[in-house]
Amino acid sequence: MRKPAKVTHSTDGRIQVERQNGIDRAVEVLEALLYLRRPCKIGELATQMKAPRSTVYAIVNRLLLADILENVDQDGRVYFGKAIHLYGQAYVAANPLHHRCREVLERLARDHGATVQLCALRGNKYVVVDTRDGSGLFRITTDVGMEVPLPWTASGRILLDHMSPDAIRAFVPPEDYQLPSGQVLPADTFIAEVARARQEGKYVTTALSDRFASCLAAPIRNRDGVAVATLCFVIPADSPDDRQALLLDELVRAALALSETSF
Repeated sequence: MRKPAKVTHSTDGRIQVERQNGIDRAVEVLEALLYLRRPCKIGELATQMKAPRSTVYAIVNRLLLADILENVDQDGRVYFGKAIHLYGQAYVAANPLHHRCREVLERLARDHGATVQLCALRGNKYVVVDTRDGSGLFRITTDVGMEVPLPWTASGRILLDHMSPDAIRAFVPPEDYQLPSGQVLPADTFIAEVARARQEGKYVTTALSDRFASCLAAPIRNRDGVAVATLCFVIPADSPDDRQALLLDELVRAALALSETSF
């Protein structure tokens, strides 16, 4: 009987799984492309994965045949293929929460003219799962699927609010406490902010991931009270207090309705 894959964290915070077979290597190819977020040659993928070029070549060829990857130029660069789009569409169609979240994102962006996002954990990072731009000129967003350190975001504090302080210390890589500005956020400060997010049921950060932006977040919780996702507004850091309060109230109401109807 095979042993279950051993999960560890790399120095850059990404989850790594002890290799068991070729399926794991195929997953690593997809993860490498998602991490790099651009078409790559096979040699570059092999370097990123620290894997033999011949192994990566064989896996890429199989994924090309399945349309999971596709050649994008004559230099041999590959990227995600149309099958990935079809898998994603099937997931959205079959996932009631995400289907309802899309409707809510569209309504909030339309009604308030601000960028709104659906966010969640991926490993020990924060990712934007879906987003809608508002009608205003201010548009600072994180690309869908791009992994961001949890201490940089309001959502990061909410998504960990079911964890104990010791669990948070073990979960968040030490290097993730360094903000884009170069300032290092003390772990104890972050843990206290997680506790406050749990108590208040919402959270706001300003000038953390971007000095011009404020991030407003509210939790979408499952039956056990765990925040499985967040709704977020990204607005200018100098937005009036009354507008920030209005948007935060809207997020809390929308997230609560999603929590009550989706689980």
